[in-house]
Parts: sequence; structure tokens; C-alpha cells
Amino acid sequence: MGSELIEKVMQAARDHEFECVGYAPTSKLVVRPEVRDMCAADKCHSYDRNWTCPPACGDIEFFQGEIDKRDHCVVFQSVGQMEDDFDLDVMFDTAEDHKDRIPDFIKEVREYVDDPLFLLMGACTICDECAYPDEPCRFPDLAMPSMEAAGLVVSDVCKAADIPYNHGPQTIAYSSCVLF
Repeated sequence: MGSELIEKVMQAARDHEFECVGYAPTSKLVVRPEVRDMCAADKCHSYDRNWTCPPACGDIEFFQGEIDKRDHCVVFQSVGQMEDDFDLDVMFDTAEDHKDRIPDFIKEVREYVDDPLFLLMGACTICDECAYPDEPCRFPDLAMPSMEAAGLVVSDVCKAADIPYNHGPQTIAYSSCVLF
């Protein structure tokens, strides 16, 4: 059933129009504390401001344990073609397209995968302002931590899944994954 389930999840990603899909066994994923250290530097302005970001999302040991409980990782990407290296419209549109496809993909995968772990691109942006730390998350079934919050280097995960991290000149790719 393992390979059939992997293919089913990969096909679901393709059906939800993610342009690039790959697979890696979770044994190839390396949780790196230094990635979490980069989160603490707060360059994205989400550290300690969002339920899906450190420190609220759980410590590095938590994510190592969650990854160790699973065998499979399907990586899915949205890829945009820019007119030039600074085509902000395509960058933002591709990111939004990626985020817009995720809720239906999550819902479908949860129909046949027990306890999937979704690690998405960047900080959660479902709410205009996160309820953290004063109130619980408003959308706990949709708000997921990022790959970086879990201590993963996105380019390493893409390499393990045998898909490009960089799709060439004047492209932008946003990567997320589901572990099961």
C-alpha cells in the first residue's frame, strides 16, 4: 500500500495544479538547528508573532520526532515565469496561487492519509493579523508551519525529492511538502 499511497498523494498534488511534484523518504530529511537559528534572527518579521512560527510552533526536537514518525515526503511546488529577475507581480501572484491551492489539497489528502504533517512555504498568512499570543489560532486545521520552522533547508528537501529548487533564470518556485 505504501507505493500506491505515495502515488495517490503525488497525483493529488498534480490534480491541484502544482507544477512540480517529487518524493523523498523521510530518512533523507535532515532537521538542522541552524535553520531555526535563522528564524530567531527574524528577517521575515514572523518570529514570536505567529502560531506557525518559532517559538510557538514547537521546538526542533518536536519536529524531529514528528518527521521520525513518518516514512514518506511528497514535495509540491508552484513555479512562476518572470519577465525579469525583479518581476514582483509574478512573485506575489505565484505565492498567492500556491497558498490558494493548499486548503483543498490538505482536505483531499486528509481523506485517505492518517495524521499527515504539512510543512508549507513561509509564515502563515491566513489572517491579516495572527491571534498569537493572546488567543488560540483561528484556523488550526489550515495554519501549518513552514519547512524552515521545522528546521529543514528547502533546497535540501527538493534535492532529496529529486526536483529542482531553482527552475532556471527568471523563474520563482514556492515549495511545500506533506509527510505521512
